[in-house]
Amino acid sequence: MKFILPLLLALIGLGVGAGAGMFLKPDADLAEDHATPPPKNDGHSDHAEPTEDTVEFVKLNNQFIVPVVENERVSALVVLSLSLEVDLDERARVYQLEPKLRDAFLSVMFDHANSGGFRGVFTASSNMSALRLALLEVAKKILGPQVHDVLIIDLVRQDT
Repeated sequence: MKFILPLLLALIGLGVGAGAGMFLKPDADLAEDHATPPPKNDGHSDHAEPTEDTVEFVKLNNQFIVPVVENERVSALVVLSLSLEVDLDERARVYQLEPKLRDAFLSVMFDHANSGGFRGVFTASSNMSALRLALLEVAKKILGPQVHDVLIIDLVRQDT
């Protein structure tokens, strides 16, 4: 009974935070205008780098919510939005496999949280690189070589 009020407050805070995040997120057209172009192929590698003409970015529909557990209680919630860089014409396939992708991504994020990845300076480049690499590995297992990158679009930590 004594856990109902904190849980209710956490859920209300999560709802307000998610609503604010949706309301305040930048317009997709603006984000594409400021996107960094992929690196150019210098002709020295065997693999052709994807270019603007051969890839598209697919934003996953909903945010990911990951609890950070300390001392057997939820001390924070981390909210992430992801996009995938995939070959052209793969958008429908990404959305078709989105439930499987979300499940695999959540497993990676829970492991990241449980290993301390969202504690302290959780936005340090080493933490973010490790998370992106792990997300890319599971995306490639599900989608194959058509996925080139996983982009972390939004990342917010709300302490309880």
